[in-house]
Amino acid sequence: MPGPKPAPIVLESPAREELVELIRRHSTPQQLVKRARIILLAAAGKNHTQIARALHISVDMARLWRNRWYSFADVPLEELSISERLEDAPRPGKPATISPEQLCRIVSLACAAPEESGRPISQWTGREVADEIMRRGIVETISPRHAQRLLKKRICSPISSDIG
Repeated sequence: MPGPKPAPIVLESPAREELVELIRRHSTPQQLVKRARIILLAAAGKNHTQIARALHISVDMARLWRNRWYSFADVPLEELSISERLEDAPRPGKPATISPEQLCRIVSLACAAPEESGRPISQWTGREVADEIMRRGIVETISPRHAQRLLKKRICSPISSDIG
């Protein structure tokens, strides 16, 4: 028993031409090319399974991009370009609270020897670096665990702090 028919995609000539141009352009990221191909196949009347087989993708991916394109059907191209329609949706979650400038200052602190900050230790720990970050006013609050994660990412090499 077949399931519900997917939403029909109707492409006007300018949109179709722009999708084809996007696919042909060598500088287009491949994920946008794949998404553009999904839309062109959907406009050609293919269902999700046929699109998935033709492009070697999952049926869920074909469904996602057809539905996302369909959701923009009422928005004119002047307001939302083809490329913008094919971009990833914003990721969920809380936005970053540490700015790039603050991160640079944290990296600089972590790369310096703890003795330079008047700490009687030989290596930074999560608690020590978090306390020093807050003491210097780089960020208002930071948990020792988050500070430890920054250190574990090996933001700076132990060798680089010995050289200078």
